[in-house]
This record gives sequence, C-alpha cells and structure tokens, in this order.
Amino acid sequence: MSPFSCSQTTETMTESVLDYMNRLGQAAREASRQIARASTAQKNRALLATARALDAARDALSVANQLDLAAGRASGLEPALLERLELTPARIDGMLEGLRQVAALPDPVGAISDMSYRPSGIQVGKMRVPLGVIGIIYESRPNVTIDAASLCLKSGNATILRGGSEAIHSNRAIAACVQQGLVEAELPAAAVQVVETTDRAAVGALISMPEFVDVIVPRGGRSLIERVSREARVPVIKHLDGICHVYVDALADLPKAQRIAFNAKCYRYGICGAMETLLVEQSVAAAFLPSMAAMYLEKGVELRGCERTRGLIEALPADEDDWRTEYLGPILSIRVVDGLDQAIEHINHYGSHHTDAIVTEHQGHARRFLAEVDSSSVMLNAPTCFADGFEYGLGAEIGISTDKLHARGPVGLVGLTCEKYVVIGDGQLRG
Repeated sequence: MSPFSCSQTTETMTESVLDYMNRLGQAAREASRQIARASTAQKNRALLATARALDAARDALSVANQLDLAAGRASGLEPALLERLELTPARIDGMLEGLRQVAALPDPVGAISDMSYRPSGIQVGKMRVPLGVIGIIYESRPNVTIDAASLCLKSGNATILRGGSEAIHSNRAIAACVQQGLVEAELPAAAVQVVETTDRAAVGALISMPEFVDVIVPRGGRSLIERVSREARVPVIKHLDGICHVYVDALADLPKAQRIAFNAKCYRYGICGAMETLLVEQSVAAAFLPSMAAMYLEKGVELRGCERTRGLIEALPADEDDWRTEYLGPILSIRVVDGLDQAIEHINHYGSHHTDAIVTEHQGHARRFLAEVDSSSVMLNAPTCFADGFEYGLGAEIGISTDKLHARGPVGLVGLTCEKYVVIGDGQLRG
C-alpha cells in the first residue's frame, strides 16, 4: 500500500508526491555522476552480485509475485497482462542470464572512435558517454526491473524505475536484490531507485523533471505511452504498438513458412513482437492456408480474414480495424495479397514500424522487402518474435524504439549512451 495520501491525477497531485519525486530525482542526479565514473569491473561486480542475490531469493520472489497475481485476478486484469506479470522459474532464470550477459558485454562508456587529424594539426574524434538519469515507466512485467537496472548500470546511468501497481510486490522484491548488488560493489544505492508509491501522480512528476531526468522510457499499453509522449518535458524512447506482419512470398518454402508463421503468433501472444497479421501471396494461398489454419485452430487462435482468405478457410470477416489492431492475444488477421508490392504497401500503411518478416527463397524479393519495409526490425525467414534485445545479443533491452532519432529497434547498452566530440591538440592556434 502506498505511504502517500495523494490524488490520482497529475493536475491535483499533492506536495508530498512532488517532494518525494524531487528527492528521488536529486539523489539520482548525484548518483549518476558517481556511476558515470565507475570502472567496468566495479559495474560488473554489482551485476553479478545482483544475480547471486536474485538466485538466492527465488522463494521470496515467488511469494511476492503470487500476491500480485492474486490481486490482478481479483481486479479483472486481462489474461495477456497476467501472463506478462507472472514470474515463472524460467523467467527468473532469464533474468539471471540477462545479468550475466550484460556483465560480459563490452562497456561502451569512454570508447573513442573516428579519431582523425585535421589540416590544423588537431585530432577530432567521438567519445561514448552515459545519458545521465533515465526514468523508466512500465506495466506488468516485473522482469523489466532487472533488464532496466542492468543496462542502465552497465552503461553508466542512474535510473528511476516506476513499475505498475499490479507488480508492486514483485518489483520491491527484485529491487531489494539490486540494492544488495550495489552495496556489495560499493556503488551508490541511488543509482537504481524504485518508486515506492503506486500513486499515478508520480508518473506526472517523473516525466516533468528535466533538471533531474534526461530520458524517459515508457513500456506498457498504448494509453500510458501516449500520455507520456504528450506530457513529457524530457526526450522519450518509445514505441506505441507492435502490429507485426509475416509475409509468405510466392517463392517461399511452405513447410518453413508454416513453422515460422506458427512460431511468430503462438510463441507468446502478449509480447510486442507477436505477429498480428499474416499476409500470403495469392499463388500459394490455396496450398498454404488450409493446413496453416488447422494448426492455429488446434491452438485455439481465432482467425479473421479478407474475402479471399475466407474463400479458402473458415474465418470471421476482417474489417479495417483488424489491420490496425495489436491483439496481444490468440487472434490473427489474414490477408491474401497480389504480391510483394501489395504486401509492402499493406505493411507500411497499417503497420506500427515495429517488426515485419518475409518468408522467401528469392534473393531479389528478400532484398526489396528488407530495404523498403519501414520498420525498426525487418526479418528474412525468421519469426517476428525474435525482436528482442536478449535474442539480438544485447543481453537485455530497455525497450524497443520505432522512432528514427537516437535509437531504433531494441535499445541496449549503446542506445543508452550518446557521443560527444573530443578534440586533442598540442598548442595549435586557429589563425
């Protein structure tokens, strides 16, 4: 239960929430200066100590998570959100592996690149530096607490984490392990802070503190991300939707295409990389769709299709809204298209610029799709559910960005740094 007696709206938030968030911000800003100069070895010690603490706290994590799940069911939380909320043993294993992978990754901070001599005799290059303080606002997934803490820590940033009220017990239990890891590595505890209040007013405060916060990363539903994008006074790294497509080309290996299309939808319904629309080239639709539909129906996936699709399989009619919907559940829209041009046009028109895939054995079609589809991740002969920082070798991800400035796609260590110019001279003067 929140220790704050506060209103639930930004407009009428009480002074106590503002004071609390300001204290977090001030502490984070001070900690960011210390963590920015921490050695790679020291940061890695904190990450590995956190992994050990998490591993030892499995029972406590499970108890805390069960409290959140019970409260979520009682409040009518949607199945997709309950699935995201659950901390299974495999997901705890994934958090441990993520921490170890991030510890093993090269430290981007301080790296100097592109050094070159200028005619004046000076050398000019670029150095990677932390962003500073990163505010992260997220819903449901408690493992985000570890993903965010590990990446911010390794990239030399302080972070303020504001999880959803539905995961408050899980997040607190995880945060205790992070604090233990920081203490063991003799790093400031304020380098990773979890907002203790579940009051929504804290979000309004966090996104309105440019003096303390350098970047905001929202992870959650569309309404949260739209609100943050609209009201934030600091830069935002975000994506709104995960309307992902798989296009089965005329020259696809159909058994391979079936495996990919099934995995893209059914691996996990609730992830932003799950396929929501399947596009099939007309010349292979009759050979591909009936057996593909049988696989989905056996799994309990509801199919919605265009007129040509419904001429080949049993499916509900798909309307205009279906092409624009991120279901996050066992529902799939299917469209039969004339060919590659119409597939690319459909994706660029209805998609969310997140992740889209083509299944084909034709090199020219593959190259066109990879070049012309305007998404942050574009895939060839692979399911869209691979759109994940862990799978990309980033160790973990802070989020996925569909914007085109600073970072795009899964954002890992490098995306949490920026560059500054460094100029080295030996007494040269500009004449």
